[in-house]
Amino acid sequence: MNDNYKLAKWWEPAENGKLLCTLCPRYCTIGDGQAGFCYIRQNIDNKLYSVGYGRPTGFAIDPIEKKPLNHFYPGSNILSFGTAGCNLGCKFCQNWSISKAKLDNTNSMYASPEDVIRLAKKNNSPSIAFTYNDPTIFGEYVIDISKLAREENINSVMVTAGYIDKNARKEVYKNIDAANVDLKSFSEQFYHKITFSHLNDVLDTLLWLKNETDIWFEITTLLIPHENDSEDEIKKMCEWIVTNLGEDVPLHFTAFHPDFKMLNKSRTPAETLLTARNIAISEGLNYCYVGNVYHPEGQTTYCPNCKSALIKRNWHSVFENNLIVNACNKCSYKIKGKFII
Repeated sequence: MNDNYKLAKWWEPAENGKLLCTLCPRYCTIGDGQAGFCYIRQNIDNKLYSVGYGRPTGFAIDPIEKKPLNHFYPGSNILSFGTAGCNLGCKFCQNWSISKAKLDNTNSMYASPEDVIRLAKKNNSPSIAFTYNDPTIFGEYVIDISKLAREENINSVMVTAGYIDKNARKEVYKNIDAANVDLKSFSEQFYHKITFSHLNDVLDTLLWLKNETDIWFEITTLLIPHENDSEDEIKKMCEWIVTNLGEDVPLHFTAFHPDFKMLNKSRTPAETLLTARNIAISEGLNYCYVGNVYHPEGQTTYCPNCKSALIKRNWHSVFENNLIVNACNKCSYKIKGKFII
């Protein structure tokens, strides 16, 4: 066994000598020598190990708007990384070369939690993002890095599908400062057939973030032509967000491009994103953005009160910020988010 493998949390003995992984609602039963659906949680000699611990597939310095987070220290950079594997099976995955890879056929490296913190400090990154694949599956690594990051006043960000067990998430998110949650659709049929997961578990995570944590979070929905882009579905989703999470949760609609097992689909027209944005605003959401297309208006933060343009963006770059701390420079309306590092 590799000495760097980390004994996993969130598992228990199951029938027939198998182990039950309780990290996410998939609840894999894993036989000796086998891995769960995510590839990186393995039964080795009847103990469950997180073999992705300390094994990132690469690092990058990104603008935080790329996560996307528009209300969490806009204009700052963020150290981003992920591992191999994923606990969802999205047929449209835009990062499938990582999320559907196993550690033995990726160019992973070793990086201790201390190494990650040093790298963030070396690059003057005020934040670290667990991203590219879903960080839920390397929860032990997230816990150790985010604890050290909190001690060093470095922010920790989860970019996630939100598909995590109710008990496990309390530990994984203990030192998390912000999250972007993919709400992939507002249809259980879509979730079941196209992502191999379930909608209600994700909605439950969003409710938990809102009602039981102080974590800043935003939501992203990748709109796929003729799959999850109907005006009726978008309207129902926005109604649910306003009613259950409030009008100030930023919502991002992003454009799909053909990838992985959906190469037969066309790219999302910009008009679809703009229609979705108009629906969100008409349903009462104060902040709605479009991504993966060039549309400065749809990437700008406006004051909900006086409609002044406050944070102007070009793709992932901020080129004008008119906030005074966290308030509109014209009418002093407080904008929800975290804006001053």
